[in-house]
Amino acid sequence: MDEKNITTKILVKSYNELKDVEKQLVDLAKEATQDSYSPYSHFQVGAAILLENGVMIKGCNQENAAFPVGICAERAAIFNAGANYPDVPITCIAVTAFTQGDFVEDPCSPCGVCRQAILEFETRSGKPIKVMLVGKSKIYVLDTVKDLLPLCFTEF
Repeated sequence: MDEKNITTKILVKSYNELKDVEKQLVDLAKEATQDSYSPYSHFQVGAAILLENGVMIKGCNQENAAFPVGICAERAAIFNAGANYPDVPITCIAVTAFTQGDFVEDPCSPCGVCRQAILEFETRSGKPIKVMLVGKSKIYVLDTVKDLLPLCFTEF
């Protein structure tokens, strides 16, 4: 028998430790939570992505009474980028959530479907996408989405 250990490096930062462009991205993700349509879960998720050309795009979760019809904030943002900037790599994504009148204390992470979708964009561009998971007082920073999906599925 063989054993394999998988570890993930996560930097834990405060908002003040971020670069200015990263702060702007976090602020945009927080702003996006307020546009969420989440009458069922009451869990408003916001995402913001930074493209290599400096453009920032936000997305938020959109629920539906037929639950599979909704879309997560992360995919709303990256699919928008794919439709409007198909050849521009994504360099960073920030994700946060707002519920019960406040932002979540601990950073929340994208669902498996979103992780796979972000990975597809990372793989397509051949460049890592930095991931910032934003909580009220701490931000988890990962160098690549592969750190969230270590045994990832790719066609490449």
